[in-house]
Order: sequence, then structure tokens, then C-alpha cells
Amino acid sequence: MIPPPGPHGGDGPAVASALGIDPTSVVDLSLSLNPFAPDVAALVRRHADAAIRYPDQTQATRALAEAIGTDPDRLVLTNGGSEAIALVAASLGGSVAVEPEFSLHPRGGSGPRWRSNPNNPMGVLAGRNDHADVWDEAYYPMATGTWTRGDGPVVVGSLTKLFACPGLRLGYVLADDAKHLAAEQPTWPINTIALAVVPHLIAEADLAGWHRALAARRAELSSMLARHGLLARSGDAPWVLVPDGGLRTRLAPEGIVVRDCTTFGMPGWTRIALPGDDALATLDNALERTAHQ
Repeated sequence: MIPPPGPHGGDGPAVASALGIDPTSVVDLSLSLNPFAPDVAALVRRHADAAIRYPDQTQATRALAEAIGTDPDRLVLTNGGSEAIALVAASLGGSVAVEPEFSLHPRGGSGPRWRSNPNNPMGVLAGRNDHADVWDEAYYPMATGTWTRGDGPVVVGSLTKLFACPGLRLGYVLADDAKHLAAEQPTWPINTIALAVVPHLIAEADLAGWHRALAARRAELSSMLARHGLLARSGDAPWVLVPDGGLRTRLAPEGIVVRDCTTFGMPGWTRIALPGDDALATLDNALERTAHQ
């Protein structure tokens, strides 16, 4: 039996276990990661000796701040984008500006208005006249080819998505009171190996090139889905939305996992992350095989 979808995607290992197959053979398109990111596993192997040292965030913070174009004192590295959101929510409170929105953003409170940009799950960039007190820019570099919109008092971000490394847990906050937020973190919130690879990831980043490649892949995916009778709604993000709530059940036995959007308040919709070259062909073949299901 195929397990039900989790709240945040990433169901590949659970589906692999249910099918009795190697998790590495599953095409997990429930996670919207950059398919053109550098080989993070190779970087981790090169820096495995960092595991015997205590973490020091100085070099990683400086490298990311320089890339973004901000002062290191305005930047806090976090244990993934989820910690960035939790830190800011605990400090400032607030609520989402509109729905649907990312489930980890605060709701029902007073104070700052939160928005993801591009919207998660709709995938569309905010307009230049749109305002938020807290911008979640987890997908902004991929959607625009630049690090940040640069006009919000507080920004939360994620290196996890951009560099396709969810296991390393790397996020950040940009804010004038960054030191106050950092003081609320536990001691050594980020592991030494993750910190060791950050400067190398930043050096290999090609935001403009990835942005162009992702736009082309979004068009390829939408065209391929259309050939199978699936009308994709695409925007600016590294995924497309399809008004077919049965796709996860249809594709999971084929070793392909897509995102059920019920947890976004969008039952009947499926989100498909932009795949790499091999995964695109695998998805095409699986849709052909299951056409009459």
C-alpha cells in the first residue's frame, strides 16, 4: 500500500519502502529542488573531516552576505528555512497576507504580514507594488536569477532549495536586528559540515544561468504534460500545478512521487517539481504506461 502524503513532500523514502525498492531509484518530484544544482554530495565527502571540529559560522556567513550584497551583521544562518521562519515568527508574530500560503508561516496573529515570493504553492512572483513585512524568498533566486528582492525589512530564505541539499539544513534571515534573532538560537545550530560547504556552494552558484534553465525546463515539462492531456498551470517557481488530484496515486507505483496539494488547502491539485533530464524522461514514460488508469 502506498503511504499517504506527508505535510511537506519528500515522501520518496516512504514510497520506496512500500514498494520494496532502493530509495535512490525513486524520482521524488514532491520536493521542489534545483535540478541544475552542483553535486553537493561530492562537496560533503571532501569536507567530511570538518565533523571533528566545533562549528564556526564566520566564514559561511561572510560568503553568503557578500553574495547577497548585505552586511554580515544583518545575516543569520539557520538550521534550514524552517528555523528561519520559527525564529522570526517567535520574535515578531504576525500572519499570512493571503491564502493559500506555506503552512509553516504564522496565522491568525496581529502584526507583520507574511508572504512567500514566489507564492508557495501558486508559484507566481509578487508584483512590484505588493508589500510584506516578512518576505519568504526560499524560491526567489530560482524564480528571478537574483538573490533577493531587497525591499523588505525582514527576509527568510533557504539554501536547501537552491542547492538541492535538504539534508544539510541551511537557511537564513536578513534583518536589521539579526543579532537579536541569533541570540535566540541554541548554541551551534548548524553542523560543521554544512558550514564548511557553504562558501564552495556560493562560489559555484549561477543564479542567472539556473533561472534561464529552469524557465526552459518549466516550458518543457508543461509541453510534455499537455501531450498526456494534463493542463499545467505554471508561474515563476520551480514547479507546475496540475488540476488532477489522482496523479500521486497513479505515479507512485511507478516509483515517481509528486506533491498532493491538499495540505495547501487545494484538494484536487498536484504539484510537480521541475525534473532533471533523466527524471523528465522517466516521468514521460510513466505517464504513457499509465495512460488508461
